[in-house]
Amino acid sequence: MRARLSGAAGSAAAIAIAVLWTLPTAGLLISSFRPEEQIKTTGWWTVPLDPEFTLRNYADVLFGSSSDGRLASYFVNSFTIAVPTMVFVVLLAAMAAYALAWMRFPGRDWLFIGVFALQIVPLQMSLVPLLRLFSDGVAIGTTTVVPPLDLPGAFQFTNVWIAHTMFGLPLGIFLMHNFISRLPSSIIEAARADGAGHGTIFRRIVLPLTVPALVSLAIFQFLWVWNDLLVALIFAGGSIDVAPLTVRLAELAGTRGNEWQRLTAGAFVSMVVPLLVFFSLQRYFARGLMAGSMKG
Repeated sequence: MRARLSGAAGSAAAIAIAVLWTLPTAGLLISSFRPEEQIKTTGWWTVPLDPEFTLRNYADVLFGSSSDGRLASYFVNSFTIAVPTMVFVVLLAAMAAYALAWMRFPGRDWLFIGVFALQIVPLQMSLVPLLRLFSDGVAIGTTTVVPPLDLPGAFQFTNVWIAHTMFGLPLGIFLMHNFISRLPSSIIEAARADGAGHGTIFRRIVLPLTVPALVSLAIFQFLWVWNDLLVALIFAGGSIDVAPLTVRLAELAGTRGNEWQRLTAGAFVSMVVPLLVFFSLQRYFARGLMAGSMKG
């Protein structure tokens, strides 16, 4: 089987699958540069017969009027939501995974089982309770335990960060635990024999050895938050101050669905950042996925 998959037929099949897989993206990219009259009358595959391109579509969706798109502000909002959330999830998941893998305390195994079980809880089931927590807080009698986090304006980013971090931590802790728990125990024991504490071991030994896993988790989290619509729409709303790119694209699809030239340009604007992130960190991503399945 290995010989067949690595032979000429297997290579040809892989190339054919790759071409078919990227064909819609290529068509979307070509269509985003075509003038309005051409994109509405002919398909993108007719470009070699009548090549004509324009940057007006991107100018309209990025810097045009609010009805055309004006995606630049939403683009910044997506970065403001995705990057801090990615940092929070990666750091907290790495610290929690180290504690569950190498620290001894009562109930550790049951805690890990609970974290693992949280992955199967549907996201939609926790939206309403979490929204009520942000709006009303938690009070026992007349004592406020958790104050409301119904923050106005740009401070609503805080609610989105907390929500995305909470939803991303179960999977993040599970992935990082699978990697950190397989580090050679001799390295950890040697560091302890030299008098290193958990903080020193985590900073100077665990983090450098888990860079591929950290990058893999960062890619997963960034792509998930960047492409998210539901969480951001519920906890941030649809205003231009805090709404991400996906919210605006959904509005364009609903209100400007007949203007394909703007939709194709807007869709590719939302795709270009995830593509750049993935391809620039692809080698770390592959190493992180493989390393967690092997014994160190």
